[in-house]
Amino acid sequence: MATIQEVAKKAGVSAATVSRVLNNRTTVTEKTRNKVDQAIKELNYEPSVLGRNLRNSESRLLLVLIPSISNPFYTKIINGIEDRAIEQGYNILLCETDSNPKRETIYFNLLKNRLADGIILMDPTVNQESLLELASSHPIVQCSEFDENEIISYVSIDNELAAYHAVRHLIKLGQEKIAFINFNENFLYARERRRGYERALKEFGLEIESNWIYNTTQLGFENGQQAMRKLLNQNNRPTAVFAVSDVLAIGALKEIQSSGLKVPEDIAIIGFDKISFSNMTHPTLTTIAQPMYQMGVLSANMLIKKIKGDQVENMILDHELIIREST
Repeated sequence: MATIQEVAKKAGVSAATVSRVLNNRTTVTEKTRNKVDQAIKELNYEPSVLGRNLRNSESRLLLVLIPSISNPFYTKIINGIEDRAIEQGYNILLCETDSNPKRETIYFNLLKNRLADGIILMDPTVNQESLLELASSHPIVQCSEFDENEIISYVSIDNELAAYHAVRHLIKLGQEKIAFINFNENFLYARERRRGYERALKEFGLEIESNWIYNTTQLGFENGQQAMRKLLNQNNRPTAVFAVSDVLAIGALKEIQSSGLKVPEDIAIIGFDKISFSNMTHPTLTTIAQPMYQMGVLSANMLIKKIKGDQVENMILDHELIIREST
């Protein structure tokens, strides 16, 4: 592989002049620029992207922090982030935090040490003080999950309203005994969706039964099965279920069918997210759709603008109730 010194020698100029051409400096004459470009072409020279980025005090790398890489909810968001990042000349590094403060600190330090240009955060950080301190001097955007104090820029949906629409749909179908399978309420979306669930019940004069609210510790298929098993074993069994994610809802649907019951005849069920698997179940799953790809594109846009020093505004995107066979 040719070096910058070899290019300079072939073009009859100094290495510094070649560097100025590569960095599009205006101090180089057109004649000299053409000679350098011809030498680069003949030698098939490729400049060091890392070296150029270090000189320009940028890495062209965006960190994307997610709690779990196995959750299919994040797939389309990541696709949106990556597509827009590449369009703008950036690469992304996907970082699984497992909501672990030590892991978060490692990734935060990459930004502090200028090994990355910014962070898109989709995890409810446990390092809140460190995050706020970092965000005061470095570009950070939150996607889906965000700080309730709105200190850090974010892209999300109105989770409370979306959950309210899901439960209202069940109530309008005549359902009155509606259970709720939720996740860890350290996540803002879990708290907001519970508020939406309770808001709908109160509005229609239905009791909030604490025995019908189940919080899982993980967002796995088997966790939905476990939650549904607990609900089915109650004497006063619910006739409908709203699950905080499609993965939990699909697990619950499987458990209902394993118990010899039918969906929606015996128990109706609705999920959240509209992951690709939600249309592959039998029966197909009613769900709340989030514009996940758009969320990724917009969060990448926001972060790149912040890297450039531009002002950005928070964004709340629309959701959609997708009615399918499970209700």
